[in-house]
Amino acid sequence: MGLLDTILSFVPHVKKPSKPPSFKDKLKWTALILTIYFAMFSTPAIGVSIATLKEPVLQLINIIFAARTGTLITVGIGPIVLSSIVLQLIQGTGLIKIDLSDPQQKGKYQSIQKLSAIVIAIVESVIFTATGYVPLVNPSYFGIVVLQLAVSAIIVIFLDEIMVKYGLTSGINLFIAGGVAYSIISGTVIILFPEAVGALAAGGASALPNAILAFGPLFFAIIVMLVSIYAYDMKVELPLAFSQFRGVGGRLPIPFLYVSVLPVILATSLVISMTVWFQFLAGATGGLAAAAHFIALYQKVPTSAGGTSTTLVGGLLYLISPNFPLPYSAPYGIGGYGPYVSYLLTATSTLDLPWGGFVLVPEWVHIITYTLSLVILCVIFGNFWIEMTGQSPKNVSEQLQSIGWQIPGFRRDPRIIESVLNKYIPSITVLGSIFVALLAALATLSGAIGSGMGVLLTVGIMYMLYQQIERDHMLEGMPAVDSFLS
Repeated sequence: MGLLDTILSFVPHVKKPSKPPSFKDKLKWTALILTIYFAMFSTPAIGVSIATLKEPVLQLINIIFAARTGTLITVGIGPIVLSSIVLQLIQGTGLIKIDLSDPQQKGKYQSIQKLSAIVIAIVESVIFTATGYVPLVNPSYFGIVVLQLAVSAIIVIFLDEIMVKYGLTSGINLFIAGGVAYSIISGTVIILFPEAVGALAAGGASALPNAILAFGPLFFAIIVMLVSIYAYDMKVELPLAFSQFRGVGGRLPIPFLYVSVLPVILATSLVISMTVWFQFLAGATGGLAAAAHFIALYQKVPTSAGGTSTTLVGGLLYLISPNFPLPYSAPYGIGGYGPYVSYLLTATSTLDLPWGGFVLVPEWVHIITYTLSLVILCVIFGNFWIEMTGQSPKNVSEQLQSIGWQIPGFRRDPRIIESVLNKYIPSITVLGSIFVALLAALATLSGAIGSGMGVLLTVGIMYMLYQQIERDHMLEGMPAVDSFLS
């Protein structure tokens, strides 16, 4: 560990504020960081061709990673999310053992996470540019583009850290919500309105129905938003009593979405990242071609700009991803939901077999496989997340015990509290993870504007932000409570 400690000593950190920033200061920092983010979001990287920026196949990737392909923010928050996933997997397997309750070890864990995020940012910048995911105006711009993307991604890493220490929420949450809001507004104005106007201009008896259907993606986004808001209000409340003061009680809320939408973020980030990373298999030849195509089959697909785009169209990775070949990655741009649904019901993808030959897989099988795999990954990440973040029954019972809470009718023993919590938290974690996975899959497949998953994430982020703002207001008015909680 000596060499690792030496390396970690060179990793820069954002200094913690000497005292908790006021609510107004948090607003100022949040506004400043959001301004910097959108400045990079709107600035194309020098040497990048922007021909594919409007392709719908990139929409989900951009929203999940709070990115915009071809700009300085192309890599987005991917390195932060993926470094978190990798370290959780390594810690979960026992390869490294770090006690996150120890401030010193927790600080080391955060340094390792930041270092791995920086490494991933550089690696992804190279992969994105080398594979053609980010198209170049000229091959000579390769180094310049990699440098721009890597530096910008590292800036995002530190913006996230600043937000955590000085802002209202995490940078990940802020950037995703900002990107989704931009996507919904721009998508409605640039895509849906012109399609509706075009339908009306065509005239005929179906003009008005077609114009209304053109706003179908917006309607689906609103439905996802309303269902998400309803789900966030669902919770189980356990009665609590304060052991040191008789008659003082409260309730412990266990929300239905106990782990919020984090399982969807982690699961989708993993799958989407793999679809980008495995693009190097597109050029496999000889004996490796069959095995490569069995894992992931890529083809050049015509784009609306007149060029081509390397797109995942088959293989095992295709079956667990939400990808569809252009132009069928969204219902708009191909004539609406009619052709889109027809494609999903009749089209097939190719699964090349390693021992030779291939089988045609119907798209409805792809839909079922993608949905089931998303559910399984969300359940795994949901359970893993509560263990890693101290939200497991054991950790919660210890926290309640440490501040003097107990469940009425039971003796004051953390094992008793843990046994009661075990009846609720594991089941709610699984059910909540399944719910967000199914809602995200349905919303994504329906082509909701801003992507249904983006709307789902944004509702969760705004809900948590509302709770944080409410808490900050309360603590500013009651400094004694603030000092007690801290």
